[in-house]
Amino acid sequence: MASKNKRGAMRWIKRSLWALAGLGLVAMIVVAFLPKPVPVDTVEARRTTLRVTVDEDGRTRVSDRYTVGAPLAGNLARLELHPGDAVEEGQVLARIVPLARPLMDAQTRVEAEARVAASQAQLRQARASVQRARAALDYARSEADRQRQLVERGTLAQQAMDRASLERRSRQEELTSAEFGVRVAAHQLEMARSALGRFDGTGTDDAEQLELASPIQGVVLRVLRESAGVVQPGTPLLELGDPTHLEIAVDVLTSDSVRIEPGQRVVIERWGGEGALDGHVRAVEPSAFTRTSALGVEEQRVNVVIDLDSDREAWARLGDGYRVETRIVIWEEEGVLTVPSNAVFRSDDGWAAYVVEGGVARLTPLTLGRRNGLAVQVLEGLSEGATVIAHPSDRVVDGVEVEAR
Repeated sequence: MASKNKRGAMRWIKRSLWALAGLGLVAMIVVAFLPKPVPVDTVEARRTTLRVTVDEDGRTRVSDRYTVGAPLAGNLARLELHPGDAVEEGQVLARIVPLARPLMDAQTRVEAEARVAASQAQLRQARASVQRARAALDYARSEADRQRQLVERGTLAQQAMDRASLERRSRQEELTSAEFGVRVAAHQLEMARSALGRFDGTGTDDAEQLELASPIQGVVLRVLRESAGVVQPGTPLLELGDPTHLEIAVDVLTSDSVRIEPGQRVVIERWGGEGALDGHVRAVEPSAFTRTSALGVEEQRVNVVIDLDSDREAWARLGDGYRVETRIVIWEEEGVLTVPSNAVFRSDDGWAAYVVEGGVARLTPLTLGRRNGLAVQVLEGLSEGATVIAHPSDRVVDGVEVEAR
């Protein structure tokens, strides 16, 4: 009887073990088929400084340059100057000696008289430009002084003072450029009168050769005609300029240019030296041009002219025609609530993002503001510190469980 009870107990234990094994197998199958949380990358909405820029390559160029040309026909002696040579105002750059026949005939004399008249008009115009530039500079100086007094009294923001100082510097550069134009116009008039004097008999015996003098103190940028030989009136010989007065020309898309205004800050990077340089937009040229991109697409672009604000010592090694990368700051603000650009996407007629709440993705409509290539400004829909999903895949839908990688 005892052995019979023992065999019954063993059968009951075996059946219990099989039942437990079956239940475990069923539980494993159920767990295997339960939906698993979707692994995602998450970021936090945070407040930071957002800067919106227009990024384009640019080229440096001498702001005031002058091309020395032959005022009349003759034999040009070989030029002894080379690019990079320093020249003084009044220094002889080139010499032209007469041809075997007279340098001018009657028709050329009339043309020479017309050049003298045109040079006189250009000189008057240049002097008028100097007067306008001086008046603008005087006004900018007085305005800057007035703004400074208001800032010191605490009735005006420092930003207004900075704008007034920038305006004063711009007007100073305009005056320098206008004075440069007067010197160039005076030199052209002198050359035109010298050429005409050969017909009137007012030229001296030294007129056996015509010496072309430098109208400015600067550097030879390019030698356009180095070899000796016959030249015609107007033939360009040399290009002069002052490399200490550089500007940057950047061609941008016309769709971007409408957001660019004079005075906006510019960051110049990858120019070859250490750190970034500071500058500001001086002007946006009014005429656009067509350029074919590397992909063969025709683009309408316009030149933006930038002045350097950093000390000359910082960019002394820059020269004419150097490549730089520019970031024109069209908008900047601190304390802006932002999320990465890859966290937002189009939803219906607006924008949205997936916000993680309790391990579940929630589709949240957003109102966006400014954006750059990396981040966007969130005006409505998120609070600081909210966790959002970056570059959500098609497995992420509203209400699905997620887990951060």
